[in-house]
Formats: sequence, structure tokens, C-alpha cells
Amino acid sequence: MTVTEPAPPDSAPPVSSDRGRDYPGPSPLAVPGLLRKLWFDRLAMLTDAASEFGDVVKFAMGPKTLYFFNHPDHAKHVLSDNPANYHKGLGLAEARRRILGDGLLTSEDEVWKRQRRIIAPAFRRDRLAGFTSVVTDAGQALVGRLSAQVGGTVDLSEEMTRLTMSVLGKSLLAADLSPLRMLGPAFEVAQDQAMFEMVSLGAVPLWLPLPRNYRFRRAKGQLEDAVEVLVSGRAHAGGRDGTDLLSMLAAAYQDDPDARKRWRVMRDELVTILLAGHETTASTLSWTWYLLSRDPKAAAAIHAEAVEVLGDRTPDHEDLARLPYTTTVIQEAMRLYPPVWGLTRKSVAADEIDGYRVPAGADVMISPYTLHRHPGFWTEPNEFRPERFATSAAVTTHRYAYIPFGAGPRVCVGSHLGMMEATLIAAMVARDFRFELPAGARAEPEAMLSLRVRGGLPVRVRRA
Repeated sequence: MTVTEPAPPDSAPPVSSDRGRDYPGPSPLAVPGLLRKLWFDRLAMLTDAASEFGDVVKFAMGPKTLYFFNHPDHAKHVLSDNPANYHKGLGLAEARRRILGDGLLTSEDEVWKRQRRIIAPAFRRDRLAGFTSVVTDAGQALVGRLSAQVGGTVDLSEEMTRLTMSVLGKSLLAADLSPLRMLGPAFEVAQDQAMFEMVSLGAVPLWLPLPRNYRFRRAKGQLEDAVEVLVSGRAHAGGRDGTDLLSMLAAAYQDDPDARKRWRVMRDELVTILLAGHETTASTLSWTWYLLSRDPKAAAAIHAEAVEVLGDRTPDHEDLARLPYTTTVIQEAMRLYPPVWGLTRKSVAADEIDGYRVPAGADVMISPYTLHRHPGFWTEPNEFRPERFATSAAVTTHRYAYIPFGAGPRVCVGSHLGMMEATLIAAMVARDFRFELPAGARAEPEAMLSLRVRGGLPVRVRRA
């Protein structure tokens, strides 16, 4: 494990812990600047700190202290070796809970274990082949929309969200989500509120009569309305065999005599699935198109592979193994722009990481974004190089230097579905199209609940 270098002479002295090694970190005089970065550029706050102070940084910001650990060994300890001691944390977790309730992303201990057992069968690998036609149908619809826009400009972020929402509804929920137009705007407001609560350190209570709070309450009501539509309409949807998530959840809680509890559970789980099930894959695909639009050589290579493997036919599940370069492009996009940029935890009991004392109740941050760009584990870490994933050999010297789906017991349950969806859609689109960014355009990451392209991704559509 690397040892954090001492702070340079012109920076703040290390902040002493009660015992163990001394934490490096910014001076108290830097707090206004830190809060500004926390509000405007959370990624810069983490990357700048890692560059200046090393793999361990203590941010003391008024009433909050954040312990940032940025070595793969640290990620392994928090996420895999001692996960029971690290619950979902920071203000972001509480804000998520206000949006998602006690769904799979926010619940803990026995509640989480039961939810995971109920939901996991829907994501088994042996079911993925059955979802392929849903993915390719959505891909064909996307290709049709893009064909009508050749020579024109489209927002690929919007298109990827539309696509992944369609796949989510028809694969996991056996439902058509297109009539639920309130979902997109409601999730936008909810995510904005979650990040506001994190950066304001929870100092603005929701009961205050502010426009922001009104918007959030309205958005939360719209999400609950969408869930009610899905639940009430499940008996009328065709093609159900009892294996979709709506049926699984209904069956799991049908014996509970408390009708309000049954509704609350369904609401929490479905809102979680609706957000997490489309947002992360949409983010991955958006960043994929951005990176390819800046790298003509890679764009030509993924196009050539798609033409050779698919010809003019619709892909099937077996084609995944025949699209190795496309897979590496997706993997490299998730390295540079992991859909989940930060994993926040709160320590249950005092612990020690790499000799640093972690107090009970401490807010701990592991960031896939900074781990994936750690110069100690990646050659040319900021460069788009899909070929680094081209062999089955270890890409880095440490398994936990690459964790786009998290790690440990709480690793993303939908990771295989997400990879299948992203790979097949990338091949179908790259076969027919290439995209041009406006002159001088550069996408900026926006660290919300997922790592999105700030302001969308407008591109000109060209035939490949």
C-alpha cells in the first residue's frame, strides 16, 4: 500500500487524529474555497485534494468532516473487507432516502438483505438472453429516430435516457413507461434537491416555504403517482410470467396485513429501480458517444467491428462475445466517467484504515472517478485508450483500482444487464452513424447522483 507523502511546506500541516497517523488535509482557511468546489465542481475538489495531499485527505468543513480515501486498498477495506461497519453515508444518503425511501440503494442490514434476495432473481445472468430483444427493439427505434435526423443536431443525452427508460420498463417491469412523461423532469428536480442538501450540509429544512422545496415536494408526488400507475396497471399488462420485478415485489409482500406498508415498500423499491435502472446506463452511453466523437480512430474501429460482426442483421445475445472492441470502449468510458462517481459511507464503529483512525459516525468517501484516474495504477490515466482493456490479463496492478459498479456485497445488482445493453446499443448505432461535436465543444461532467454530461450532449448526426 502506498504511504501518503508529507504535505509540502507551503500547504497546511497535517490535521492530527486522536490516535494513529496524522491526516493530511486543507487548512481551515481553505474552507470557503472547499465549499465553493463542493457546490460547483465536486470532482475538482476530490482530484485537486488527491493531487496535493495524496491518497488520504481529511476535509474539515464547518460542522462536517469528510474522510476521503483514494487507494484501492482503502476501497477494498470499506466496500468488501468490513462493509458491515460502513453504512450509506453523508448528507447525500439522507437526501437519497427522501427521494427513494428505504429502497435497495438506501436501506441497511436485514432490510437490505431481504430486498436484495427479492430483487436479485430478476437480474440473473441466465435471464439476460431473454432481455436481448427488448434491448435491440429499443435500439432499432433509436436508429430510426437518428436516421430521420442525419445532417441535423440531436441531444444524445436525451436520446440515451429515452432508450434506457424504455429498456428498463419492458425488461424488468414488463411495462411501457413512455406515457409516464413526468418521470424525467421529476427525477431532474429530485437529483438537484439531493445535491443541494449535500452541499448545504442539510442546513435548509424542507418545511421552509421556498420555491425549491415546493418543486421537490411536487416532484416526489409525481414519482409516487407514476408508481401508482404501474402498480394499479400491472394486472392489465401483457406478457407477465411472474418473474418481472412488479410481480416479485407484489408476491413478496402480499401476506403483510398492513396495506400502507405494502404500498410504501412498492413505492420505495420501484422509485429506486426507475432511477438507478436507467440513469447509469444512459450516462455510460452518453460519455461513450462523446469520447468516440473526439477519437476518429476509435470511432472507425467500433464501426468496422459492428459491420463485420452484425452485417445488416439485428444482434442477438451471442453477439456480445463477438464484439470485443465495442466492449473495451464501454469499459474505458466507464473508467474515465464512472456512472457512480462517489460512494459515501458512514462508519458505525471506530475503525482503522491504513493506520489512520476513522471515528465512529465518520463520513467516508470512496470515489471511483479518482481511483480510475490514479496515476499509480493507470498509464496515461486521463487518456481514452480502449485497448488497455483488450486482454483478459489484469488491466491494473490492483483489482479495486477499477470499480465502475461498486464492489463487495453492495455491488450493482444490474451490472450485467447494463453492460449487455450498453454494448449492443453501441454496436447498433456505431454501425450506421458517427457524431460530430460543435466546433470547440467540450463536455463537462456533472456530479449528480450519477455522472452526467452537463447541459446535455448536442451533436450533428452523420452516416458512418
